[in-house]
Amino acid sequence: MKRMRLRAALAGDSGSAVAEFAMVISLLTVLTLSVMQLALALYIRNTVLDAAAEGARFAALADSGLADGAERTRDLITAALGPSYATDIQAGYGRFAGHRSVQVRVVAPIPLLGLLGIDRGLEVVGHAALETLD
Repeated sequence: MKRMRLRAALAGDSGSAVAEFAMVISLLTVLTLSVMQLALALYIRNTVLDAAAEGARFAALADSGLADGAERTRDLITAALGPSYATDIQAGYGRFAGHRSVQVRVVAPIPLLGLLGIDRGLEVVGHAALETLD
């Protein structure tokens, strides 16, 4: 009698391994794709921030101007990510940490699904101390 109940209880689990595998693999796939999307977004943010900082350093040189820094930033972003990320670049003078500085501001899209995302979702500012010939 006990054997019959045990067999009946075990017979109800047939095929559950396939269902569990499908649920676990779909969860792991979503998790993996989410981590890869986060890595892409951070790569784009860091690349744009580095280009803005390099453009600010270039514009802060004694023989360069704001237009040179903005153009340098545009060239770096276009080479690394493409022209759609280098559409809104502004350079100006300001103060940072109590010193005169050059600030290069870049507004770019932030990817949410692949390379598609919010059009003006990322804004970074690169700073550099202004160099003079005094």
